[in-house]
Amino acid sequence: MSARIEAIPVDVDSSSPAIVSAVESPAFGIIGAISLSHFLNDMIQSLILAIYPILKSGFHLSFGQVGLITLTYQVTASLLQPVVGMFADRRPMPYSLPVGMGFTLFGLLLLSRAQTFDMLLVAAALVGTGSSIFHPESSRVARMASGGRHGLAQSLFQLGGNAGSSLGPLLAAWVIVPHGQGSIAWFSLAALLAIAVLLQVSRWYALNHAAHSVSRRQHVPGVRLSKSTVGFSLAVLGVLVFSKYFYLASLSSYYTFYLIHRFGVSVQNAQTHLFVFLFAVAAGSVIGGPVGDRIGRKYVIWASILGVAPFTLLLPYANLFWTGALSVIIGVVLASAFSAILVYAQELVPGRVGMVSGMFFGFAFGMGGIGAAVLGRLADSHGIEYVYHLCAYLPLIGALALFLPNVERVRSR
Repeated sequence: MSARIEAIPVDVDSSSPAIVSAVESPAFGIIGAISLSHFLNDMIQSLILAIYPILKSGFHLSFGQVGLITLTYQVTASLLQPVVGMFADRRPMPYSLPVGMGFTLFGLLLLSRAQTFDMLLVAAALVGTGSSIFHPESSRVARMASGGRHGLAQSLFQLGGNAGSSLGPLLAAWVIVPHGQGSIAWFSLAALLAIAVLLQVSRWYALNHAAHSVSRRQHVPGVRLSKSTVGFSLAVLGVLVFSKYFYLASLSSYYTFYLIHRFGVSVQNAQTHLFVFLFAVAAGSVIGGPVGDRIGRKYVIWASILGVAPFTLLLPYANLFWTGALSVIIGVVLASAFSAILVYAQELVPGRVGMVSGMFFGFAFGMGGIGAAVLGRLADSHGIEYVYHLCAYLPLIGALALFLPNVERVRSR
């Protein structure tokens, strides 16, 4: 049988019948299934952000309390991810994927029946816990099924999640706004569908993890950097993730309030604008991975974060039409960074796919949650427009990407 073995664990006998050849080309059926699950998972999670205007008026919340809901969700979605990833690097957990979706399902049902602010926080925490279990292992599955085209696989995986996030506000405008908080329970059907899909993915994962070195370590040949260089590069990537997700928090959590306050649009109109922005994020997410496979991930990271700065600086001064147009450009350009950042980090630390995935997904969610809480306080004290003037400068931090080593060049040497 002629096949290229992508990786063999160094502590497992390669002659063992348990070790089979890795897939030469991407397993698009598995990538599609995990992307669909990501779509459903993030669509459900985005409902929390999309119904903020309803919760704010129905529970008489301040902007600070709205930010606390996001913080609760994002912190639970972030803290467990590196732990899940590190554990799975040592001991694969194929069936953790449907289990994580089960937490999301229970959180969704509780959100539809919550009567107090504390119950809202518990529901947000359950949804966040489901996310923390889902993302590290699903990212690993995407890499396993990539056939060596890691950037493409991660971009398709991210496309599913971002497309689901973009659909949440539209579904909220069409379903939840007319029918009230209780109608959130209908979206439990999406969680049940995701569980069914993930059970099939888990079976494939269980059969193939040995061939892809999930049981011990996943080797990325040829990348030889000093520990200090790797540590410095990871720190730079962390700062870049901070700038990206802190800025995204200003749009995903407060964009509807900004549009309603500044331009006097209706709640449904504002949610439609949020959908357009999040759809642009979904479209942009599919760009960074395959482009990074071709030209190098460092250049994609640098261009996507620093390159968006002129548009974020213009946004606070634009009218309604140009606010919508600029938000689309910002979403497309900024979203192209994360797939490139994630694969770049996985190549910096070979053999720790789960840990790196969990760390960066978790840090991204954590920065989004902290950003939402901090910006909510600023909106309460200085006004919502002040938030957008302040956040406009965050993408300038993207200039730090110039200090990242060129991993592809190091590998070729």
